[in-house]
Amino acid sequence: MNELYFTEEHEFFRKSFRDFLQKEVVPHIEKWEKTGHIERFIWEKMGEMGYFGISYPEKYGGLDLDIFYLVIYLEEMQRINSGGFAAAMWVHPYLAMSHLNAEGSEEIKQKYLVPSITGELIGCLCISEPFAGSDVSGMRTTAVKEGDEYVLNGSKTFITNGVYSDYLIVSAKTHPELGSKGISMFVIDRATPGVSATKLDKLGWRASDTGEIAFDNVRIPASNLLGEEKMGFAYLMQHLALERLVMAINAHARSEWAIEYSIQYMKDRTAFGKSLDKFQALRHKVAEMSSEVEMCKAFNYTTAYRLGKKEYVVKEASMAKLVSTRVADQVAYDCLQLLGGYGYIEEYPLARNLRDSRLGPIGGGTSEILKEIIAKMVIDGKEYKPAT
Repeated sequence: MNELYFTEEHEFFRKSFRDFLQKEVVPHIEKWEKTGHIERFIWEKMGEMGYFGISYPEKYGGLDLDIFYLVIYLEEMQRINSGGFAAAMWVHPYLAMSHLNAEGSEEIKQKYLVPSITGELIGCLCISEPFAGSDVSGMRTTAVKEGDEYVLNGSKTFITNGVYSDYLIVSAKTHPELGSKGISMFVIDRATPGVSATKLDKLGWRASDTGEIAFDNVRIPASNLLGEEKMGFAYLMQHLALERLVMAINAHARSEWAIEYSIQYMKDRTAFGKSLDKFQALRHKVAEMSSEVEMCKAFNYTTAYRLGKKEYVVKEASMAKLVSTRVADQVAYDCLQLLGGYGYIEEYPLARNLRDSRLGPIGGGTSEILKEIIAKMVIDGKEYKPAT
């Protein structure tokens, strides 16, 4: 136990959540990986156990726990080796619900946040577009106000939970002439006329439903605006720090699991009269991987601690994701290599781990974009400030 950040209560939560995943989730993972559809019952069980409410106020049914319960939640889901299941289960509470909680009116919170915590409703966040991925300011989706309604037109893509969710948190330009300063945020019911989704076939994260979503003259009440008009870009930037830290934590946890699995395989597998863990070249590879992952984990924990203290850690979270996902990709590659031919066989778990890991340097801001954001801060002295 890392006593700098985790108490006995944290570790009790870790054990109980690990047991829950083994009992309620693991028996269904292979099915969900094949169908790309996580059945509704598990969302309700997750909500019933309070897992979606870890970080949310008690007045809405949450548990209002500190950020290291979130860290444990993320780490333990990586240990069951389904990046798609894990993604669905953190995108809902830490992308969609984050905006409801931070920018939603009381009416919106009662209508969407409360049933989201119980698992009755599932949400997704719609930012990326076919022609504007990491370039958020380049989005083309518009929301034109007509009386007491907004009319949305455009499309979004690469949306996790984009097919089977009940509501969508959508970014759109209410003032296109202002560029990134003209973006606003909305919550939209899935059943609203004009909303349609197409499921995408992915390399990894196969258990989750990733969709391309179209908005064709979608009319929504003006009361579905989240926060203020033209503040959408600031809201997105503020929450993206959490998303990037989440992906960094996912990366170090996924790497730790892969190394543990590989070490056990090396102990059990023999060649030339001795187990693989006795060969110096392989031992040193494990030592190298373990060192890099441990350093990533230490920095991620420090950044999580600061975020939990309400510090604006956009630089640190960007650095955490950049390095942790790069290390995780290399660890996934090297651990598969340690299994030799068996690493390439689907019956063994490292093939899926390799595929799932590859999204790390892409989702939530590509590594190339993160490098430029970091460069602007450390070279040009740019300061990103929280939304006010």
